[in-house]
Amino acid sequence: MTFRYYRDLKPTFTDRTQWALPTVLRHHAARRPDAVWLDCPEEGRTWTYAAMLAAGERVGRGLLAAGATPGDRVVIVAINSSQFVRTWIGTAMAGLVEVPINTAYEHDFLAHQVSTVEASLAVVDDVFAARFLDIPDAAKSIRKFWVIDTGHRDEALERLRAAGYEAAAWEELDEEATAPGVVEGSIELPEVRPQDLASVLFTSGTTGPSKGVAMPHAQMYFFADECVSLVRLTADDTWMSVTPLFHGNAQFMAAYPTLVAGARFVTRSRFSASRWIEQIRESRVTVTNFIGVMMDFIWKQEERDDDADNPLRCVFAAPTAATLVRPMRERFGIEAFVEVFGLTETSAPIISPYGEDRPAGAAGLAADEWFDVALVDPETDEEVAVGEIGELVIRPKVPFISSMGYFNMPDKTVEAWRNLWFHTGDALRRDADGWFYFVDRFKDALRRRGENISSYEIETSILAHPAVVECAVIAVPASSEAGEDEVMAYVITQADVTAEELWRHCDSRIPSFAVPRYLRFVDELPKTPSQRVQKAKLRGLGVTADTHDRTPENR
Repeated sequence: MTFRYYRDLKPTFTDRTQWALPTVLRHHAARRPDAVWLDCPEEGRTWTYAAMLAAGERVGRGLLAAGATPGDRVVIVAINSSQFVRTWIGTAMAGLVEVPINTAYEHDFLAHQVSTVEASLAVVDDVFAARFLDIPDAAKSIRKFWVIDTGHRDEALERLRAAGYEAAAWEELDEEATAPGVVEGSIELPEVRPQDLASVLFTSGTTGPSKGVAMPHAQMYFFADECVSLVRLTADDTWMSVTPLFHGNAQFMAAYPTLVAGARFVTRSRFSASRWIEQIRESRVTVTNFIGVMMDFIWKQEERDDDADNPLRCVFAAPTAATLVRPMRERFGIEAFVEVFGLTETSAPIISPYGEDRPAGAAGLAADEWFDVALVDPETDEEVAVGEIGELVIRPKVPFISSMGYFNMPDKTVEAWRNLWFHTGDALRRDADGWFYFVDRFKDALRRRGENISSYEIETSILAHPAVVECAVIAVPASSEAGEDEVMAYVITQADVTAEELWRHCDSRIPSFAVPRYLRFVDELPKTPSQRVQKAKLRGLGVTADTHDRTPENR
C-alpha cells in the first residue's frame, strides 16, 4: 500500500541553528528594515522590522533590568495590542519565557497557571490587574507588574502597589532601561538558542488541571514555518488574525509565520463577522485564519454584490466546515482553503496540500519527512489496520520541533509520552490513500468556539457548590458545522438546587465560554468496576428531554 504524504515543507531558514525568534527578527531587520511587519489598525500605528527589533530589544532590557534572568517566566494577561506583541518579542530577545494566559481566566483557573510556572514578572491590561489580588498565594513569586492602559491604568497601579507589589506603567518597558549601578544602554541581551525554552502555553486538562506546554524556540519557529508552507506565504502577503494572541492560533500560527516570511501581520482585538470583509479590504489582506464557528458566522452574513472584490487568496480554517468551502470560494473569490491537524505539544504532523480538493472531512496528509505518525489501539499501543479508528500518536524526527514536556508536571509528561510516542488522546482514521480524518476524542477534553476546555476544571468548580456531591462534564455536538462542542454537565445533588442557581454559581467561577449550556440532574452516574465515570455512555445519551438548556439568548 502506497500512502501519499505532505512533502512541500522546505524550511525558510535552512540552518537549524537559526531557529530562534531573535535570529529571525534580526535577519529581516537587516535585510528589509523599512518593510512593515506589525500593523495595528485600531491603534493607527505600524512597526517596521527595524522598529520592532529596536522595540523588542528595549522591552527585553527593561525586563532584565527588573532583575529577571534568562529562563524566568513572564505572565501576559492582555487582549490583542501592540503592547502584547512587543512584550512577546521582548521576552524572546531577553531569553525569558513568555506565558500568555486566557483573559477569561480568574480565581482558581488563573491561580493554577500562575503558580505552576512560578512567574517572576507580569504584563497585564489594567482591567485584569485586580484578579491577581484575589490569588495572593499563587502570585507571591511575581516581583513586578507592568500595566497596559485601557482607560483604568492609574487605579490598577494604585491597587497593585497598595497590595505590596512593585508596579509601573507599561511604557516604562518601551524606554531604554538601566539597572541600578549600570551605565545606560549597557544591559546585554543573551544569546538565544533554538533549544532554549521560549513559551509555556496552557492546554486543557482531562483527568487533572490544565497543563503548561513547554515550547522551545525551535518548535515555535518550526510550527510557524509549517504555516508558511501551508498557505504559501511570501514577503508580498498580509496575514490578518482576529483571534486572541494568547492562543497559538494567532501567535505561532499567524503572527510568527509572517515574521519568518518577511510579510506583514495585521492584528485586531476581536472578531466581527459583519465587518470581516471590510477589514480584509481595508488592510489589503491576502491570508487569514478561522477557528470554530467563525466560518459559519461569516457565511450567514447578508450576501453583497461586491463580496468577491477583495485581495484574499487563502483561508486557514481549523476545523474546516467542509460543506461551506466551495460556496465560500465562489462568493468571496478565495483561491484555497487549507487545514492542519496538530497540537501545541507536537506542532502539525498532518497538513493539507495547498489548493487541492480534499476528500470530505479529511484534515490532511502526514508530513513524514519531519514526523513519525501512527494510529494505535489506546490500550495496547499496537498499530491498527488501515481504515480502522485509532489514537493518533506522534514523534519528531528532528530535535526540538515538538514540546519539551509539561512545565513542572513530570508525571503528566511521562504519561503523555509513554513508549516514546506522544499520545494525543484523539481518535482518527486513515484511508488507503493516506488522508487522515478526525473522528472523536478518546480524552475528556472539550473544544468550544476555538477554546480548549478542561472537563476536570469545570467539574471541580461545580463541585464547589454545597449542594453538589458528584459531577461529570462531557461534550455534546454543536448545532452549526465546525462549531465543535457544547458543554454538558451531569450533576448529583444532596439538596434541592435549581439549574438557574447552578448556572449563577458557574458564572462566578468559570470562564464564560466554558459554562455548561446543558445541565442534567441524575441519581447516579455509570461507572467502571474501578469507579471511573463512563463518559462514553453519557455522550451516547446526548441531550435528553429532562436536560436543562441554557440557550445563548438566555445567558
